[in-house]
Amino acid sequence: MNRSAKSSSETVKKAVLTSLLALLFLFAAGCQLAADQAPTAVPISETSEPARPTPEPRPLPSGTDGYPWWNDTVFYEIFVRSFYDTTGDGIGDLNGVIEKLDYLVELGVSGIWLMPIADAHSYHGYDVVDYYNIDPDYGTNDDFKRLMAEAHARGIRIIVDLVLNHTSREHPWFKDALVNVNSPFRDWYLWADEAPNYRGPWGQEVWHRTPTGYYYGVFWGGMPDLNYENPALTEEMYNVTRYWLEEMGVDGFRLDAIQHLIEDGPRQENTEATLAWFADYYAFHKGINPQAITVGEVWSPTAQVMRYVGTGVDIAFEFDLAESIISSVVNARRNDVFAAHRLLLDSYPPGQFASFLANHDQNRLMSQLGNNPERVKLAATLLLTSPGVSFIYYGEEIGMRGIKPDENLRLPMQWADEPNGGFTDGRPWRAPHQTHREHHVAGQTDDPDSLLNHYRALIALRNEHTALRIGDLINVETSDRTLYAYLRQHGEETILVLVNLGGAISNYRLDYGVGNLPDTMTAELLLGGGDIVAPEGNGRGGFNNYQPLPELPARTGWLIRLTP
Repeated sequence: MNRSAKSSSETVKKAVLTSLLALLFLFAAGCQLAADQAPTAVPISETSEPARPTPEPRPLPSGTDGYPWWNDTVFYEIFVRSFYDTTGDGIGDLNGVIEKLDYLVELGVSGIWLMPIADAHSYHGYDVVDYYNIDPDYGTNDDFKRLMAEAHARGIRIIVDLVLNHTSREHPWFKDALVNVNSPFRDWYLWADEAPNYRGPWGQEVWHRTPTGYYYGVFWGGMPDLNYENPALTEEMYNVTRYWLEEMGVDGFRLDAIQHLIEDGPRQENTEATLAWFADYYAFHKGINPQAITVGEVWSPTAQVMRYVGTGVDIAFEFDLAESIISSVVNARRNDVFAAHRLLLDSYPPGQFASFLANHDQNRLMSQLGNNPERVKLAATLLLTSPGVSFIYYGEEIGMRGIKPDENLRLPMQWADEPNGGFTDGRPWRAPHQTHREHHVAGQTDDPDSLLNHYRALIALRNEHTALRIGDLINVETSDRTLYAYLRQHGEETILVLVNLGGAISNYRLDYGVGNLPDTMTAELLLGGGDIVAPEGNGRGGFNNYQPLPELPARTGWLIRLTP
């Protein structure tokens, strides 16, 4: 190449280089301008979960006319492992509960009961190994505190399962007690050199052999019972209680299997020592937070359950009521639920019991009722119009199915017509029920006749109407044994609940002889269908021969507000 050609080439190169530099300068300036005008982008690899919109604040339930806040609350029981998985490991987690809080707001509940979330040895969580820390499968203590804040912002209180009766065999206390008879934890459990000559409350073996002696475990060998005749153990459980109330901020506890706490030889349920211990415990936790609730599980007849309420716990689950509602629905006869309502009103302080239909230890409600959604709707109507504090087991509102063993009662929540029901993007800890593609939240959300929307309507009515939450229950006589009717009444509000448990009825009457109703009333239909008519007063504050509808369709319920 000659000098002139080389010179020309260099000139061109310089021009091109100058142009490129100018373009780079302009590009950099433009980028800086854009950066000044817009938020700094976060690299994808550093992006965490999308920011959650701040919910519209809702007040927490506070109580009405002197009743405690829990009488204004419908609770929802959640097994965290099966509710919603945000990590893809196939196990539900606390962040999954946070993700679904707005669903619970839409459902209308204002309380959550979380099954055990403390670190445990088994999938169910009732064999605790560390009372002070969240099960790592579910998240961290900070995750739980965030859940509390997010729930409270939505007007939802949270109670957690507290397992006082026993620990896991893998708990450090028991492991030390097992190998060292001089361990300070040895006397935190119940030991015998020879197995006593008696069995458990349901005929099971309760004394379990080890190289260092026999220990007592009422449920099975993997969950040794604690010895509450030892003051040091009681003090430690007080510390656990204080920790969850003060540090973790819970609104109370569901107390597991409390009738088994202290044994008296062969008498292993509902002993006087158990009642006395819970009286002291009640005073202790109320001294920390008078508004904290304790809900006792006493799987015993009403006559035993009522002994705990008001002195040992605030409320307790009413197993007799649950069985009576289901029996009346199955047999299309009012007698069982009528008798249960009478007994409850005679046994408890007004409204101070927990009503439910099924829980994590019982066959799913839909399965108990023959996979019949209309029967489930009737049971839900009776539950949510009854006195007491209502509890709903997760998935009950969409008709989830399941029959024992227990793992089948605690399957993943069915959110959508997706693989694994929309519960997880990974492999679930247990496969969802085989019906998960047909029965799920997404498929029922916009169907006005769905079970989900029936639950939503009932909960909304209970939240709106004081009479349904804390009102008196007054029986209304009916001429047909398949027809159950009662008034819920508080102040000037009166709501007639009418449930036809059987086939269609046309020849029927309702009678309420003496009361405080006006002679002239209007009738407003709150739930159900048809063109209703109002009753005519009988001059004694009641009505006779009342027929709200000419014919009552089979297996249907109505709520009718009667006003002057």
